[in-house]
Amino acid sequence: MSMVRAIDILLVEDSQDDIELTLRAFRKNNLGNNIHIARDGEEALEFLRRVEEGSAPLPGLILLDIKLPGVDGIEVLRYIKSRRTLRRIPVVMLTTSKNDRDIETCYDLGANSYIVKPVSFRDFMETVKNIQLYWIVTNQPPVVG
Repeated sequence: MSMVRAIDILLVEDSQDDIELTLRAFRKNNLGNNIHIARDGEEALEFLRRVEEGSAPLPGLILLDIKLPGVDGIEVLRYIKSRRTLRRIPVVMLTTSKNDRDIETCYDLGANSYIVKPVSFRDFMETVKNIQLYWIVTNQPPVVG
């Protein structure tokens, strides 16, 4: 079995229930990643500015909701992909939106994946497990920075 990388993950999510489910799914799979939480787009941008300054760890993966209060996930994605030090970080849109325009916009801006959140607890847990397996265990990331 290959060596599993412990990476920092930025979870940008305003739903406390979805935060708890995501953290539970990550714990259940024992991958030991350090998960940073931003509860809205402005918090995410503040964290990312600290990353650029070197005062916060560079995430190896960003899980980003679209529907956020204030600054939405599309604006956060636009910021990430416009910054030299951030643009190679894989960004997975994890959202309830099935809107074709949202999907197209996210891919046009450089999102690496777009996943619609399942409604059921079991399906949500399975989705997070699959995200972990692919983006943390299987995927070979670029050198970021």
